[in-house]
Amino acid sequence: MDERLNLMIRLDDPTYQNWDQDRAAVEDHYAGSAARTVAADLSRAANKLASDFEGVDAAGWRRRGRRSDGATFTIETLGQYALHDVVHHLKR
Repeated sequence: MDERLNLMIRLDDPTYQNWDQDRAAVEDHYAGSAARTVAADLSRAANKLASDFEGVDAAGWRRRGRRSDGATFTIETLGQYALHDVVHHLKR
């Protein structure tokens, strides 16, 4: 997510490479990852993403990027999607 955010900050209307989350889980051995390591990695990534979003100026929220399937995001809607994912996958 942070990579996509930073592409939108640096480039005009970038196109993101396709990302297959199921394939990434298999190739990167998610199932065999140590919970403490994953928690620490997620914490660092979340802090970096929050910091990068915090640095976006008022006009920057309208900057665009697009997925390889043509779906368009702004920095604002990318942020909304990131928050949605966290809430969607939160275990209670």
